[in-house]
Amino acid sequence: MKYSIIAPQSEKELKQYFELRWRVLREPFNRPRGSEQDEYDQVSEHCMLLNAEAKPIGCGRLHFNSPEEAQIRFMVVDPDEQGEGHGVRIIKHLELRARDQGANRIIINSRDTTLGFYLRCGYELKEEADQVKNPMAEHQLVKYIDPSNHIIYRPGWCHDLQQTWQEQIPISDAMGIRIYQYTGRDLEVRATITRNLNVHNTMFAGSIYSLATLTGWGMVQLQLQERGLQGSVVLGEGTISYKKPLASEPRAEVHLEDMQGDMECLKSAKNAHLNVEVTVYDDESPVAYFNGRFVVMAKR
Repeated sequence: MKYSIIAPQSEKELKQYFELRWRVLREPFNRPRGSEQDEYDQVSEHCMLLNAEAKPIGCGRLHFNSPEEAQIRFMVVDPDEQGEGHGVRIIKHLELRARDQGANRIIINSRDTTLGFYLRCGYELKEEADQVKNPMAEHQLVKYIDPSNHIIYRPGWCHDLQQTWQEQIPISDAMGIRIYQYTGRDLEVRATITRNLNVHNTMFAGSIYSLATLTGWGMVQLQLQERGLQGSVVLGEGTISYKKPLASEPRAEVHLEDMQGDMECLKSAKNAHLNVEVTVYDDESPVAYFNGRFVVMAKR
């Protein structure tokens, strides 16, 4: 399903936006109409997530407390749509907007129910709320913005995976392969074109294959961790179809829906067999399609 993020502007869009904020964040706590808005709305950036039918299913707001500090508030995902990665989509959009405008840190206030989500998104607990004195009190979290922590979701896991590649698969470092983004449902890995040129000044076919293989391998590894499972990931068979030369911006993408197979058998000490499809791009243009059959060797 296709999703889009818009900045609500028309009267209809703004009505839908504030209605979603009130219905999810205020109505369950018996708060009155109007409490879903505040004085910062006029100077904030607003975003609304739409599904394929243009129905609003999530929203969020970004404003600046100072030139260096941005704050995300009124994060909402429709309860009927939760568990599909929509919160990460909204966080990603707002964080990129904050980064583009020069923020070096972002703060978020959170109740217990959403605390785990923000921690998974790389936020750190800055000030713990005293919910004994005030059950409605919120924790304050912070994320510091710098080139090393641009990954939206599970940045610690991605750092560990990158280290594994560098230490155990030296060619990955020589090729300049780096995890660019992970959202829990999508993984994007990039390479440095100048380290992978052939005599035609395009990317070696073998380098494209290696980039795609590591992207598929990485997605399997991260999804194992998401499920709390253990096992050794190996490539059983890989095929690739090259469509045209890659000359400028090598990047590979894999999405959760591109991974087929059952990992639950690992709980019974049985190997898992997964089929993973990866697309390699030159900037925005697809140049190769990789299909990998990965085996997760059960821990015995």
